[in-house]
Amino acid sequence: MTPEPLVASIMQYAPWLVFGNVLLQQLGLPVPVWPTLLVVGSLAAGWPQLALALVAAVGAAMVADRFWYWLGRRYGYKVLALLCRLSLNPGSCVTQTEQRFGRWGAPALLVAKFVPGFSAVAAPVAGLSRMPVARFTLAAASGAALWAGAGLLTGWLLRGEVGQALAWMRTHGPLALLGLGAALALWLGAKAWRRHRFRQMAAMPHIDIGDLRAALAGAAPPRLLDFRSPALIAADGPIAPARAMQLRGLARHARGWPRDAAIVTLCACPEDATAIRAAHALRRMGFAQVRPLRGGYDAWRAAEAVSLARADALAPQAAPA
Repeated sequence: MTPEPLVASIMQYAPWLVFGNVLLQQLGLPVPVWPTLLVVGSLAAGWPQLALALVAAVGAAMVADRFWYWLGRRYGYKVLALLCRLSLNPGSCVTQTEQRFGRWGAPALLVAKFVPGFSAVAAPVAGLSRMPVARFTLAAASGAALWAGAGLLTGWLLRGEVGQALAWMRTHGPLALLGLGAALALWLGAKAWRRHRFRQMAAMPHIDIGDLRAALAGAAPPRLLDFRSPALIAADGPIAPARAMQLRGLARHARGWPRDAAIVTLCACPEDATAIRAAHALRRMGFAQVRPLRGGYDAWRAAEAVSLARADALAPQAAPA
């Protein structure tokens, strides 16, 4: 078993250990939290120590969640895109987050911390979608309590097994580290393979914003499909010539379209991920003239800003009184 002095030292600083570990992880650092929760839970002498560790975990999670919520509310999609670019699979990060919030709303925060990759972006999406602060705080705090409480309670219920595991790791340290390293390598390999597959999908013809705007002004404009989430469309406004669309309903809507129609897909996501997936789905349905917009919604918004600036510059000046 763990020596008594070490147990006493860990439990003396357990709330601060839990607080710091949870705060760093919820701010986006790739540090595991559940091992800490399991160990602290297994070494707790009773419910008071478990409750104190739970308060520390929830407090740290709320500090980070309120920070990300404020950034999402203040800076919008840019924060979400930045977080997703830090992941090894940015192609699905934004899309999956928006879909979960679109289906579940505030209750998504109850399970967010149990889903790898979802926890870091759930709070910014809540801020982006203008979720009321009180509702966000209640849902996020409840989710943090469920998540941290599950780890602490599991450690306490399995305190004998956790103690044996710690003793085994002390005796077989190199072997344990080798096993952890192998598991980490497999996880990273799977993520890298998914990213490689997405890179292969992305190697398809795109259309630039200048060519798209010229085509829209022509005699036979392409069908423009906007794959932004309803929350982003509500926050930033619709695109006048575009039709709002979701991947889940794409096949149903496209059933009656002519197969020789020119189609352009766009999204507000890193690496045009959703637009690329939609373009591939349409090609599998038999649409040959489909291309994603390079740069997505950011490119469209930048072009709109340039057009407005030119219009203002060309507008006649008001005659002096």
